[in-house]
Amino acid sequence: MTVLDDRALNRATLARQLLLDRADLPVADAVAHLCGLQAQEPQEPYVGLWSRLRDVDPADLSDLLVRRRLVRTHLMRRTVHLLTADDVLAWRSRHDGMLRQRVLGVYRGALDGVDLDDLAAAGRAALADGTPRTTAEVVRVLADRWPAADRRALGEMLIALVPTAQAPPRGLWRTTAGVRTVALAGWLGREVDPPAPEGTDPVGRDLVRRYLAAYGPAASADLRAWCGLAGLPAAVAAVRDELVSFRDERGRVLLDLPDAPRPDPDTPAPARFLPAFDNAVLGYHDRTRIIDDAHRLLSVGGARFVLLDGRVAGTWTVDAGTVVVTPLRAFTRAERAAAAEEGRAVASFLSDGENQRVRVAASPR
Repeated sequence: MTVLDDRALNRATLARQLLLDRADLPVADAVAHLCGLQAQEPQEPYVGLWSRLRDVDPADLSDLLVRRRLVRTHLMRRTVHLLTADDVLAWRSRHDGMLRQRVLGVYRGALDGVDLDDLAAAGRAALADGTPRTTAEVVRVLADRWPAADRRALGEMLIALVPTAQAPPRGLWRTTAGVRTVALAGWLGREVDPPAPEGTDPVGRDLVRRYLAAYGPAASADLRAWCGLAGLPAAVAAVRDELVSFRDERGRVLLDLPDAPRPDPDTPAPARFLPAFDNAVLGYHDRTRIIDDAHRLLSVGGARFVLLDGRVAGTWTVDAGTVVVTPLRAFTRAERAAAAEEGRAVASFLSDGENQRVRVAASPR
C-alpha cells in the first residue's frame, strides 16, 4: 500500500481546501465544497473565503445569509458553522444524537427532572411565530416551566433538540450583533430531512464522500474528529469499494476518492492567512500534515494562522488596522517577504483598500 508522507498529505489538503490555488467559485459553491466553514467568530468566514477565492466580495456572503441560502447553525462538533441551506436540511437529523449527547456531557445533572421531549415541544412553541429571539428570551419561557433547571443548560439543550439558525444581522460583514435564534424550518420554509430508515444511512455515506473531497486522504478518525459523529463505520464500509487506500507515515490507513487531486509534494505552496478555527487545521484527528504538535493547542484557542510552504508557521492579528504577523519559527528572508506581501493583501481586504499596513515581528530565538 502506497505511503503518503506529511508533505504529500499537506499538498492534497491545500488543494482540496482551495489553499493551493485560489478558486474561481461563487461563494455558495465554495461553502458547499468545504462542507461549511466554522463560524463561531462571525467575521472569520470572510477571511476564510478571501484566502480561497480569486474574487470574493464580502457583500455576496452577507446577501446569501439575508436571502437564507447560507445558514449559521450548530452542527459539526456542536460548533457554529456557516453552511448552505441544502446541507443543513439534509444533514441536521444525522447529527441530532451527537448534539444531544454533547450537551448532556457538558451539563451533567443540570437537566435532572427535565423531560427532553417536553423541552423540545416547549422550545418549538416558543419559536413558532418565526420571530428571531435571543437565547435569554427563549430560556426565560423555558425556565418558567423548569425553574430548578440550569438556565444555560436549558438554552444549550434547546438548540440541540430543535433545529435552529442564528438570524442576521449576526454574521453580516462588519456587523456586531448578538445571537438571535429562529426555528430552522420556519426560516428556510422547509422541514429538515427526516432520519433515514433503520439500517440505511444515505447521509452518512454522503458525509464520507463530501469529507474526503474537501479533506482527504484521511483516516476514519479524522472524519470523526471533523464531524463529531461516532456512528460512521457502517457508512465508511458501505462506500469502501468506491475508495482507494493509502497509509501515512504513522501506519494509519487513509481513504480517498480515486480521482481527487493529490498534487506532487514539491508543488510550491503560497503564503496563506487562515481565520480563527479554520477547518483546514481543525478538520483532522492527526493534524501533523499542516501544524506541528507543539502548536496544536493554538488551533483550539482561536489563533489565526499564517501558512508558509503549506504549514502553520506563524499567527496573525490586527492591531489598530495593522496586520501583525508573529512567527512561530525562524523565517527565511523569502518567507518574511511572502508573509508581508500576503499580509498587505489581507490588510487591504479588511480595510476596503484603505491601508496595506503589515508588520512581521522578529522570529523566536
